[in-house]
Amino acid sequence: MVPRRYTGGCRLQTLIYLLYRLAQFVGFPALFVFLMVRYGRTLPERFGGLPFPVIAPGGIWLHAVSVGEVLSAVDLVKALRAKYPDTPIYVSTTTATGRQMAEQKLAESTDGIFFTPVDLFFAVRRVLRALRPTLVVILETEIWPHLWRETRRSGARLVVVNGRISDRALPRYLRFRWLFAPVMAIPHRVLVQSDQDVKRYRTLGAPHAVNNGNLKYDLDTARILAPPEVEAMVRGAGKVLVVASTHCEDIDEDDAVIAAWGQWVAEFPDLLLVLAPRKPERFDVVARKLEAAGIPFRRRSAEIGVPVPGVLLLDSLGELSGVYRLADVVFMGGTLAQRGGHNILEAAVLGKPVVAGPSMENFAEVAAAFTQGRGLRRCTREDFAAVVADTLRNPAGWGERAQALAEERRGALRRTMAVLEEEIEEAWPILLHPWLFLLVLGPLGALWAWGARRNRARTLPKRLDTPVISVGGISMGGAGKTPTVLTLAKHFRDPAILTRGYKRLLTEEATVVPRGTEAPIERTGDEAQIFVRSHRAHVGVGSDRYTVGRAMEAALHPEVFLLDDGFQHHRLAREFDLVLLDARDPFSGDAPFPLGRLREMPDALDRASAILLTRTARGRVYGALRRRLRPVPLYRSHVVAETWMDARTGEPAILQCERAAAFCGLANPATFWSSLREQGLQPLFRWTFGDHHQYRHHELLRMREHAQLQEAEVLLTTEKDLMNLPADLAQIMEPVRVFWLRIGVVIEGEEELVQQIRAIIG
Repeated sequence: MVPRRYTGGCRLQTLIYLLYRLAQFVGFPALFVFLMVRYGRTLPERFGGLPFPVIAPGGIWLHAVSVGEVLSAVDLVKALRAKYPDTPIYVSTTTATGRQMAEQKLAESTDGIFFTPVDLFFAVRRVLRALRPTLVVILETEIWPHLWRETRRSGARLVVVNGRISDRALPRYLRFRWLFAPVMAIPHRVLVQSDQDVKRYRTLGAPHAVNNGNLKYDLDTARILAPPEVEAMVRGAGKVLVVASTHCEDIDEDDAVIAAWGQWVAEFPDLLLVLAPRKPERFDVVARKLEAAGIPFRRRSAEIGVPVPGVLLLDSLGELSGVYRLADVVFMGGTLAQRGGHNILEAAVLGKPVVAGPSMENFAEVAAAFTQGRGLRRCTREDFAAVVADTLRNPAGWGERAQALAEERRGALRRTMAVLEEEIEEAWPILLHPWLFLLVLGPLGALWAWGARRNRARTLPKRLDTPVISVGGISMGGAGKTPTVLTLAKHFRDPAILTRGYKRLLTEEATVVPRGTEAPIERTGDEAQIFVRSHRAHVGVGSDRYTVGRAMEAALHPEVFLLDDGFQHHRLAREFDLVLLDARDPFSGDAPFPLGRLREMPDALDRASAILLTRTARGRVYGALRRRLRPVPLYRSHVVAETWMDARTGEPAILQCERAAAFCGLANPATFWSSLREQGLQPLFRWTFGDHHQYRHHELLRMREHAQLQEAEVLLTTEKDLMNLPADLAQIMEPVRVFWLRIGVVIEGEEELVQQIRAIIG
């Protein structure tokens, strides 16, 4: 019964209420059941869960739906990896077969492969908040309104690459043009395959679509290799016919092949047919059809030689392009059935004669160009068997012309890379917060920023007799200050480092450790202990670094003070302020704590004497960031792994193991994961603890147990974590060995920076 308030003379309101209740009690549970049946165990990923730890912000995310799009992305991913070796690259797919193909072809070149989240704003935002990509690349035809819109809102650049709209899809898009037009205007660039696609994209609302060519023309033929097992299975055949990507729609193309088998074998008794159904669920169906027809066949998965004449049923994924190398003739499936065809370019670039049926709407321009140039032979349903037989009999010229036509159209990959490089430099990623965060934490962030300004205005700095060089930042978390301080220290004869000694147990007013001497970590804290053990400078620890500096001046007479993490230590005057910005996340979400991680707003950079971009990636120019920064001297640096150290012996060691795990307690653990990736290490698991974490005995035992369950030979960690590990670490972790990574910093223009400092401090 409908409540009275919904029946007061307005039937429309009553109808709306009833529809709402129907959706609530029937629709929502039905949707949940549908999603469970549709996605099963992948449901967490489909709603934005990532199956891997995020390496670092500022990466590249490529979205490729199907197997074909994944194969199109292989050379593009390799080109991106070569150009940006330090930048994380992620690939998402929609289909399970696409995911499997991506893991086969792209695992070594990427940092993560996952299912694309369903196109709901909260699922998409969850992935964007985790990855913080600089660039999102959409391959081919997929239009995802929420993914596109949220990517644009995140500050990442959105580029459609190798775009196309088929004859079959165009009427559907045109029918809903009013809906798609605003979405099609979202991407920063739209690169499509042909002039026909340019017209279609512009008709749908993408005015900046341009013809960039087809990436598949640029396939690297050197990497298209025949699987050795398949090569062995077809050995002994006189003729090899590959029938690729067959479909069962208005007609069953596999039935057409079986019907033509007798005609082909009568003329070519040494024929071997490689039959590759498009969908894996048809492998068993086709096997039963071949068996019923009495045709001798073997399945690829059996890895048993094929009788000649006979059929090899290619019941595998990702091998078809390599199998083309073995073919004398290729027939492209999906062209007899009204499916729209498949791309012939993989076979064409290998110089193979290709035959296709009448249905090539999905690749109309390619089909027209190759048919006109006699690089593609066409047939009808009626003469299918005869045309294939004639091409096997007289293949001369067809393959050569196809290869020449493909060669003329190369260059799309080079043009695509030029566009992506431009877009990466224009990106300005920001952190997308849920509205509840903005509502609750926004006012707290504004209060934090006000407090930071007020604290600076109220503080009167005191000046030491010795010049002070501050090395700090405007955000919380690691930006590489510790290794930068040590790098600068080596340029001075008698330097001293002033640091606060965060989380030290003995809070003395001033702890002074002369260079070359030791002090327990309880007196210094973990980061200060790194300075002490480096023996590069005197170290002074205390909350009031003016007081500590006075004590060091009286006792040690240093040449210069290096003020560690001192940009906000307003009580001490300094001659030079070097401000560090992590190039991957320079303004920490563009919001003060707790909404973001800024200690001070970016206008505080007006006080900087110089800015150092840390953790810069090779291949990047950072054009948008440079334009935003004020015109002060700007330098770049990157982290380098110097050596692994054996925690048992304290000596340098060569890390030789295939099964390693890792753990760290850093403000920015992504930096350690990046260092591991750059050394080619893929940890079996990664455990992350809080910054400055003091490791307890039971935590180490649990980590050792987990490492043994995973059969890890070693555990890897950082120098900072070593300071917070017990002295008997080696005994606790036995038989698992622990190694820590000693890192350094390379500053581009280091001598110029030192000269600038010396010119100011005198």
